[in-house]
Amino acid sequence: MASDTKPDAPQSDGKATGGLKPATAMLAAADAAPAEHPHFIQSLALRFAETAIFLLAVVGAIALGLGITAYFAEHSYVLAYLAAYAGFCFSDLIVRGNDEDRPAHEELNRRIAAQLPLLAMFAAAPFERTYVYGGSAPAFVSALGLLLELLGMWLALGARIQLGFFTSGRTAEHPVLVKRGFYRYIRHPIYAGTFLVTFGWTLIYGAPVTAVLTLIIGAIFAQRRMKSEEAAMRARFGEEYEAYRRETDALIPAIW
Repeated sequence: MASDTKPDAPQSDGKATGGLKPATAMLAAADAAPAEHPHFIQSLALRFAETAIFLLAVVGAIALGLGITAYFAEHSYVLAYLAAYAGFCFSDLIVRGNDEDRPAHEELNRRIAAQLPLLAMFAAAPFERTYVYGGSAPAFVSALGLLLELLGMWLALGARIQLGFFTSGRTAEHPVLVKRGFYRYIRHPIYAGTFLVTFGWTLIYGAPVTAVLTLIIGAIFAQRRMKSEEAAMRARFGEEYEAYRRETDALIPAIW
């Protein structure tokens, strides 16, 4: 069978020049690749550091001076929650977007500062259970907390994946307003899922005071962040976003 490719025309000295093109293209690609890798590696290292610091702080918070191995053996729902939460954090590293405008150390400091209220909640629930009530939470309450965590993980990670899928290939000149998937029902499914993950921790320990405070403080933080985000979306999409906003709820369908 004859080939569809044609031999390169020789130069005046009889030497073909086309054979240089693939090698030149490969060389250009090799030169371009290192420009992307350092940022990717730096971003990944940054997120792993953030997650590792947070999880170590959580383990320290829940230990409360007890033998950590014996503690986890006695509190199986706590161990299950933390194992699932670690998976959630590392999965989130892969699917969430990058912030390329800040230096690595500034971005790490910002993220750690943003986690401090969450870390306070993680410390408050075991403190309340251990020093106010004693013992362990009822099994059905802890099981409900673990179920809420898994539901929140599914919602938050699924929303991030959908957001990336529906906006794939779009540019700043041609943005798209995602209104499908989870976004068909609520405007902020990532916040909703993250809140379920957080609130589940208070049920794992059966800490009602911490649960109420989490609801109040979480609602305040969510309202502030949603207000800022929606202002940016209105500026970007105009009437299209206003129409979408009128047709959907923010966090909880038919409630909020």
